[in-house]
Formats: sequence, structure tokens, C-alpha cells
Amino acid sequence: MYPVRHKFVAVFLIVPCACTFASLVRGDDARVTPLVKAVRSCMESVVNIHTEKAAPADKESRFFTQKPRRVTGMGTGIVVDERGYIVTNYHVIHDVDQITVTLQNGETLAGRKISFDRKHDMAIIHIDPTKPLTVMPLGTSSDVMLAEQVFAVGNAFGYEHTVTSGIVSAIGRDVEVDETQSYENLIQTDASINPGNSGGPLLNVNGQVIGINVAIRAGAQRIGFALPIDEARRTIARLLSTERLSGVSHGVFTTDVKTPTEQKLVIDDVMAGSAAAICGLKNGDVLTEVRGIRIRDTADWERGLLDIPVGTVVDVSILRKGVETTLPFTVGIGKSVPNAVAAPATPATPATPVKTVASVNKAKAASSPSEIRNRVASMLGLRLASLHTQDRKIIGRKYKGGMRVTAADSGGLAARHGIRRGDILLGLDGYETLDDRNLQFILLESRIKNLKSLSFQIFRQHHGALVGSIELPSTRQ
Repeated sequence: MYPVRHKFVAVFLIVPCACTFASLVRGDDARVTPLVKAVRSCMESVVNIHTEKAAPADKESRFFTQKPRRVTGMGTGIVVDERGYIVTNYHVIHDVDQITVTLQNGETLAGRKISFDRKHDMAIIHIDPTKPLTVMPLGTSSDVMLAEQVFAVGNAFGYEHTVTSGIVSAIGRDVEVDETQSYENLIQTDASINPGNSGGPLLNVNGQVIGINVAIRAGAQRIGFALPIDEARRTIARLLSTERLSGVSHGVFTTDVKTPTEQKLVIDDVMAGSAAAICGLKNGDVLTEVRGIRIRDTADWERGLLDIPVGTVVDVSILRKGVETTLPFTVGIGKSVPNAVAAPATPATPATPVKTVASVNKAKAASSPSEIRNRVASMLGLRLASLHTQDRKIIGRKYKGGMRVTAADSGGLAARHGIRRGDILLGLDGYETLDDRNLQFILLESRIKNLKSLSFQIFRQHHGALVGSIELPSTRQ
């Protein structure tokens, strides 16, 4: 009897093991939830960031040493281009001397700052990978739902590639961190966000990034905040601009279209004589692919042309009136943006304008100086005039120029935000305001229709350059 019973028991134990193995092979293990699949799909696109900088001098030290103390920091980054371009928060890499990036496979590489935006707390760093990186799957924040399941991946307290999950707790939160930093329209989540998560992704259950983790509520439990990815991508596009980083203009002005059902990039205007015009791109075209990279927004377009040598011909695919077409685009030929120069990657002060403006010949835009200035007065309550010789002496050589404020209408947007007669307007929305052509481009309806505010930069005698933001009531959501 015993041999028979032992044989039966052996068969009974083996069968479940065989079924479990088969289920794993088939991939239908109940443990492989949508969240597990999502995590697997995005982990290679998340990097861990470690930083170092010299500590302030210790004036109370009783001993002298030749070796300065070092302060370490940590954060997270998201791969936005396979060649090693990574987005993170500006506060992660601000004022650091050394950046070290660790990939999901454990490889450690040196990172360097490329460009940044203090106001929106975002920065681009670059590494030299040994092989192409995996770009983070892109979602949209236009359809984020209250209480939908989300998860975060990050370098929490230095524990690399930590995964936490939760739900969307609220949408459209405005958060003031301190007197110098505030955020608007954030996604609030109860997925655990800790020091070190900054710059990392907030993802949906499809493994698509819908936000960039940026802040936590001090003293609270499970109250974290993320920048909506649609807004973040607009900033990323500016930070990856070929004109900004390489001094090469493509001559295209575009609008991102982000809805729950589509993500596309539409051409608003093409600069006459530019590389885009020579290529044959036209207003209304939908850019779909460049150099084999699928285009979903301006950030994809800019990275597709970034670092490509002048004279290189790349394929650009478009959708024109429902018909797909591929055109040869020659990088760097044709007419460039007037007075364009490569903007500094790390501007000396937050008040220094970091972008130059195209002289746009747009049929629907005002063409005469009086019409342009009337639009500025109507929108912002700001009366402007060209600089006098004395004005140029006041601002000195530090700034290329600006426009003199002759009046700020009482009750107007400019006056309510502190601009006054005698100020010199150095820039709007980060663009230089050297003349009426600059204003014409900055205030194009296609540019500002989705903006909630316009940042301004002014020079006030005896105060130097000042920075602020003019909120646009007509564009509030």
C-alpha cells in the first residue's frame, strides 16, 4: 500500500508545478497585473541622478584642511532622446559641481548640464551612453482622471528605481513652495513621493508618463505633486531647441495638439526663405515623422533635428489635407532667424533673456509698428517706445536692448504686476523684446492661446533686472 500511496502523492505534487510553469510561459500569470506590465515597459527609461557640490565654508571649524567638504544630492531623470538627453527638475542639478547618472542596468555615467528653465523648474542633462537608450513612452495629461491608478518610479532617498503606486488625488493644484518658487496646475497623487523622486515620472497603468514629480507636502503623508506632462513637454521643447543649443534655425512655428484621442504637431507658420520653406513645408501641415522619429509634439520635432550637422538631408513626413507625404529637409540651409545666436545653456542671471525672436511675416498679424504697439496696449495695458541713447547707457553692455515703458495703464495687467513708467522691457515669455518685430512674434495668437501667463523681464534703474509674470485671464481654465 505504501508504494502506491507515495506514487500518487508524487504525481499530485508535480502537476500543479507544471501548470504554474506553463502559465508563466504563456504570460497569463494572475500576478502579472497591468501595473506590473506597465512598470516593466518603462523602467529602462528612468535614470537615477546623484550630485555633488562643495559645502559652504565652515567658519566655526577649529582645524584647517586642504580637502573641502562635499554635499551630495539625489534625484531622478527621464530619457527623452535615445542619444542621452534626459529631463529632470532644475532644483535637482542647480548649483552642483558633479552629476552622476545610473541606468537601470547599473551602468554609471557622468552627466552634464545642457539647458534649464528656473521658473518651470525643469532642466536637460546629457550623458554619453554606450548604446541607444529607451525613450520614455509618452502619454497625455489632457485626460487625467480623478482617482485613476498611477505609479511613480524614482531614486527615493537614494534607493534606486523605487516603485510606488497610488491614485490621482486632485487635478489643477496650485502650490507655493516658498517666496521664490511656486507651481500651477499640478497633479496631486498619493503615490509615495520622497526626496530623490524629483524629476522622475508619474505614470498611468499603460506605462505612459503623464507627469513629472516635482514636490511633496512637508509634514504630510502621501501628498505629492507632479507637473502635467503636456505643459512640461512645451518647456522641454524650448530646452531642446536647435536654435537655442546649436544656433541652427529650422524656420517652423508650431502648435501642440493634445487631446485624449490624439497627439499631433501642426505648423502655424513657415518663415520665408528658411530651411522649412525650401523643404516645402506649409501652414496647416501636420508633422508626423523626422529622421525616423515619430512626432507627437514640438519636443519630438526639436530633438529630431538637434545635433544634426548642417547640410545633412533628413526625411520629414507630413500629413497634408489627409495625404501622407515625405519631403527632404536640409538642416541649416536658407534664411536664418534675424540676429539669432545660440542662447547660453546656463544664463548668468534669471533676468537675462535667453531666447531670440524671428521676424515673422505672418499675414494675419499686425504689420506696422503702431498696430503692434496697439496690440500690446490692448492686451497688457503697456505703452512702449524704442530706446533712446540714454536708455542704452542705463542698461549698459549686459543687455542687447529692449523697449522703454512710456506708460502702464492704470488697472491694466502690466500695472497690476508692478511694471511702471520708466522701466525698460527686456523680454516677454523669455524672448528678447528688442523691437516691434519681436513683439509681433511673441504675441501671435497661435503662440499665446494656450498660455496662462507671460513672464516679463524688466530693467529698473538702481534696481537692475527684475523678473515677474503677467497672468492672462482670458486663457484660464
